[in-house]
Amino acid sequence: MSPSGPQRGQRPHAHRSHGVFAISVAADMVRMEVQNLRVYERRGLLTPDRTSGGTRLYSQADIEVLHRIRDLLADGLNIAGIARVLELEAEVERLRARLAEADGNAAPGR
Repeated sequence: MSPSGPQRGQRPHAHRSHGVFAISVAADMVRMEVQNLRVYERRGLLTPDRTSGGTRLYSQADIEVLHRIRDLLADGLNIAGIARVLELEAEVERLRARLAEADGNAAPGR
């Protein structure tokens, strides 16, 4: 990105959904151990991108999920509980998107 904004063809927040952070950097960002991030991936709580060589790359969205995991752990939830909370939160977001789409398709004046 140039100082004046994104380059032609680039999205301003492309890093949000594409992995750019190595596992050690991601772990530092959320104050967790690297091994914990590997466990969360194995348990299906998040799926970081991988390079062709297999190196994990975490996106900003992954970092946000890791912050949420950390908060839920602090609240006393176990990994199974966290998985369920994340699943339900994702379902709420899908339903909100469908509702917004339906509202956008409603006829004017109704």
